[in-house]
Amino acid sequence: MRLSGRGVGCMRGGREIFSGLDFEAVSGSALAVTGPNGSGKTSLLRLTAGLLATSGGSIELADGATELTLPEQAHYLGHRDALKPALSVLENLSFWRDFLGGETGDAGQSLAQVGLDHATHLPAAFLSAGQRRRLSIARLISVKRPIWLLDEPTSALDASGQSLFAGLMRDHLAQGGLIIAATHTPLGIDAKELRMGGAA
Repeated sequence: MRLSGRGVGCMRGGREIFSGLDFEAVSGSALAVTGPNGSGKTSLLRLTAGLLATSGGSIELADGATELTLPEQAHYLGHRDALKPALSVLENLSFWRDFLGGETGDAGQSLAQVGLDHATHLPAAFLSAGQRRRLSIARLISVKRPIWLLDEPTSALDASGQSLFAGLMRDHLAQGGLIIAATHTPLGIDAKELRMGGAA
């Protein structure tokens, strides 16, 4: 599987964020997108996830599942955790498993893998920022998709959480997945770097 962009451009609010951008990630590899605030890291992930339209160029997936679109084969983990505060930890994860469909794993096991098995019936409103991030990460492993698009994935995680997530990312890559992550900090895994320019 190869995910690549050729001459990609992005316009937001009538302003050009970037243009002529080339990138590539293949199965078993990670690409760390770095650069100052406002340089377009999040926009690049959102373009790849199909949440924004490019202003130029193309983003293509080769050797993926031919019957599925690129967004249907990707998880997008934004810098804000998409959780419903009134639902429990387990109910939030179950919602995402039902919504995303496809090949799913055991929800309880996924929560145990991220260290939240003790909080399954706790409303998400009572979770700390780090626990909310762990719940979002559980979605990545509960519903199997080969492409992980991660926006500041280690934000709010403590040292043990960062180590845990690094292990999950290594497992994903070892199984032939690929990762593109916008980050200001090291991911704890081997990754090529794509440096974005732009405003600080």
